[in-house]
Amino acid sequence: MIEIQRVVNTDDCTSLTGIVIPEGVTSIGFGAFSSCSSLISVEISKSVTSIGDFAFDGCSSLKNIVIPKNLMSIGTAAFQACTHLTSIIIPEGVTYISGGAFSGCNSLTSIKVDENNRYYDSREDCNAIIETGSNKLVLGCVSTLIPESVTSIGYCAFMGCSSLASIVIPKGVTSIVGYAFSGCSNLTGIVIPEGVTSIGAGAFGWCSSLASIVIPEGVTSIGNAAFEGCSSLTSIVIPEGVQSIGKYTFSECTSLASIVIPKSVTSISNVSLESCSSLTSFTCLATNPPLYDNLFDIPLGFYNSSIIYVPAASVDAYKAADGWRDYADQIQAIPE
Repeated sequence: MIEIQRVVNTDDCTSLTGIVIPEGVTSIGFGAFSSCSSLISVEISKSVTSIGDFAFDGCSSLKNIVIPKNLMSIGTAAFQACTHLTSIIIPEGVTYISGGAFSGCNSLTSIKVDENNRYYDSREDCNAIIETGSNKLVLGCVSTLIPESVTSIGYCAFMGCSSLASIVIPKGVTSIVGYAFSGCSNLTGIVIPEGVTSIGAGAFGWCSSLASIVIPEGVTSIGNAAFEGCSSLTSIVIPEGVQSIGKYTFSECTSLASIVIPKSVTSISNVSLESCSSLTSFTCLATNPPLYDNLFDIPLGFYNSSIIYVPAASVDAYKAADGWRDYADQIQAIPE
């Protein structure tokens, strides 16, 4: 095996603008070109089969790189903070992509993955994972369709992809795992397909441009902070079947004006509506007042301008229930 290793210090490579990795080299080693901040393009020969940890970390000018078809693995943070990298193609031969390989690549708008690509990763952190049945694909920050074979969008899959403006989730997806789209600040709208049963913690947290979202019937769980910080979101309807509204679910949703809670909900966290300063209409269809999580003795979060609509036969029960009684003057029967 011939490996390119880190043989210069950071100061020695700051003027390097282009690299051609010659035939015969099989591995680009740990931190080989890290912090080569003027590096614009890299041409990697087809003999290279692995790119090591931090190999191009901090190559902030890197715009173009072609990964050869024979490549098998991309190491931890290999392209971390390559802030000018806009697109990349993962070939079929790649079997392993480690954690944070493209973290901080905030200009990355397109990652194309061969349908036959599959990999194993033993780490439990943010790896841009989507699952296709028993196989897995690395996807990342894309503006194209997710393959129809996808069944789960994994932990932190698109986290921090601030250039991502739109995405289509295919019908086969059944779960959106924690922090899947967290911090996608340019994402304006998303339709969750029928068949999804769970939305993980922080899944859409701090998607500050997200103005609309459709949650289908069939979703039974919405994790803590799922929509926290979605400051452009104006309204949302929670489908029948959801049983609990977790902590910080809608916290900091400063444009949220109305929300409808289904009759299936049995508990609401005390901080789920924190700082929802525009909320004027809150409708809860549950006949029995949902339990109020009073762990920190913090009110539910309603402002004086909020009208709380509940079933006519349950108005008195809500006015007497823990948490809800603090807003007794705001509780009214749902208009017929």
